[in-house]
Amino acid sequence: MYDREASPSPLAGEGGARARQRVGGRGDELRERAKQMRCNPTDAERRVWSLLRAKRLAEFKFKRQVVIDRYIVDFVNFRHRVIIEADGSQHAESTYDTERDAYLRVQGFAVLRFWNNEILNNPNGVAEAILAALVRVPSPTATRQQAAKSPFPLPQGERSNAS
Repeated sequence: MYDREASPSPLAGEGGARARQRVGGRGDELRERAKQMRCNPTDAERRVWSLLRAKRLAEFKFKRQVVIDRYIVDFVNFRHRVIIEADGSQHAESTYDTERDAYLRVQGFAVLRFWNNEILNNPNGVAEAILAALVRVPSPTATRQQAAKSPFPLPQGERSNAS
């Protein structure tokens, strides 16, 4: 007799989707939330992503709504360790954001925050500020050394690009 649990569909990958569902935990919740956020971006996030996606900004590669430890960041360039955040009024004077940014900086990331109205009204200025920050970031060799000290090394695909 055929046992569905023992033989996952080849489309589900090794271990199958059911095995992944059983794992549970905070990381799974964050990944699911990040996925939802990618599917339902704010207008400002949509505008920033239109500037960054597909290496549109001077060939710099960005990912959106990425889980880094216990946080979800809006946009990240792992090679240069730059995070971009699109903020609404709920972020004004947020102690959570201050602590979060401090943690991410200790991990070797530069964190750039832009207000939603700034993104929507001056996308070219935002793009220029992001590009300026990427250019100011240390050389890839220094970035690799910094990443080696971080508990968040560059993802596998980014390591080959940084070499």
